[in-house]
Amino acid sequence: MRLRALLASGLTLVVLVGGCGGEAGRLRAGGGPTPVPSGTLPAEPGPAATPQPPRGTPTVRPLRPLPATLPAGLHRTTGVQGVALTFDDGPDPTWTPQVLDRLRTARVPATFCVVGTQVRRHPELVRRIVREGHQLCNHSWRHDVDLGRRPVAEIRADLQRTTAAIRAAVPGAKVPFYRQPGGRWTPEVVKVAKELGMRSLHWTVDPRDWGKPPAATISKRVHGAVRPGGVVLLHDGGGDRAATLAACPALITDLKRRYGVVRLR
Repeated sequence: MRLRALLASGLTLVVLVGGCGGEAGRLRAGGGPTPVPSGTLPAEPGPAATPQPPRGTPTVRPLRPLPATLPAGLHRTTGVQGVALTFDDGPDPTWTPQVLDRLRTARVPATFCVVGTQVRRHPELVRRIVREGHQLCNHSWRHDVDLGRRPVAEIRADLQRTTAAIRAAVPGAKVPFYRQPGGRWTPEVVKVAKELGMRSLHWTVDPRDWGKPPAATISKRVHGAVRPGGVVLLHDGGGDRAATLAACPALITDLKRRYGVVRLR
């Protein structure tokens, strides 16, 4: 009798324990209990339970790797003894008119690599650039340094949009060149530019005027690096260009004396 009482008491205790703790005390099918220690978190859901992005959220595509070397097909010479001047990131209402004044005084041509958003804001400056005999170059819609790594359709749409803005400012304007922001060229962007009738314009001399060194430093860097047929990179937009502007007279005089300053072709 005493043994039966002990067994009945034990059975009652098992039933009570089995009913406590909700999911932690339930039995697995075909096995014993699987208790979860107090304070632990449930396992993370598997792949099927991964939350999905809301409808309408754009898919972010990975960018193509940047090539280790510059791709083929870049235009980097005037093809003659003379040197070409190029100005990037404008048109800017403060600096572009002053650069144009310097060029007019020196009687030399230049190529302006214009950004689409700036063209849209300042179409009158694009008109002046063309009116005074300078060339235009497409420099992307918003200076996207990674544009060449994006899907080809995005590259094409960007370049077309920029050229359309230029021609809205100057109907029938010639846009013979494209320059990739940051010089971060890829074969894809070179190919698209060619398909749109533009040569991919690189440079041979970069005095790093974007870093705002003194005017004398800019002139010295150009003087030391330039060679016959060279293409000089300068800026008339994208920030304070007072040093570039101040460097222009001496820099242009030096280039005219040594090589001549010519239009790209």
